[in-house]
Amino acid sequence: MSSSRPNGLIRVLGIDPGSVVTGFGLIESDGARSFHLAHGHIRVKGDSFAERLGHIHFALGEVITEWQPQEVAIEQVFLSNNAMSALKLGQARGAAITAAVSRQLTVAEYAPRLVKKVVTGSGSADKHQVQTMVRAMLQITKTLQVDAADGLAIAICHAHSRNSRAALSDNASVLAPRKRARGRGLRR
Repeated sequence: MSSSRPNGLIRVLGIDPGSVVTGFGLIESDGARSFHLAHGHIRVKGDSFAERLGHIHFALGEVITEWQPQEVAIEQVFLSNNAMSALKLGQARGAAITAAVSRQLTVAEYAPRLVKKVVTGSGSADKHQVQTMVRAMLQITKTLQVDAADGLAIAICHAHSRNSRAALSDNASVLAPRKRARGRGLRR
C-alpha cells in the first residue's frame, strides 16, 4: 500500500469497468471518513473492439495523470450467463488495470457483492440503493450517473477495507487455521 498524504488521507481511484461505459470515482479517505474529489464515466469509442480497449486505457491514463491517485481499486468480473459479455468485460478490466499498472500503481480487486455490502449494508442491493448511499456518504447533492456511482462505491469499499486487510495480513499467524468441514462452507 502507498503511504498517505501529509494530511493523513489516501487518494483512491475506483473503477467500474465496462466495454461500453467505464465509470470512475476519486476520493480521499482516512479509512473512516471519505471525501469526494471527482467522478465520471468514459463512453468507449472506436470502430474495432481493440480500439475501444485502447480508448479505455488512454482515458483512464489521463484521469490518473490528472488526479494522481495513490491506490486503485477495480470491480472483479462477475459470472454471467453470456460468455461473450463476460469475456468483453474481462478485456475491459484488463485495459483499465494496465492503465494503472503502467503508471506503477497497485490494483486491488473487489467482488460486486462486497462493494454493495460495504456501501449499503446488503450484498444484494440494487443500483439505485448504491447511488443513494454513495451520494449520502460523500455528501453529493447532484444525481450521479450509474457507472460513476459504482466507481465511487468501489473506491469507498477499498478505502474502508484497507485497514482491515492490513490487520488481517499483520495478524495472519495469530488467526487459527480453518478446517474444511463436510458439506458446504468452512468451519473453525
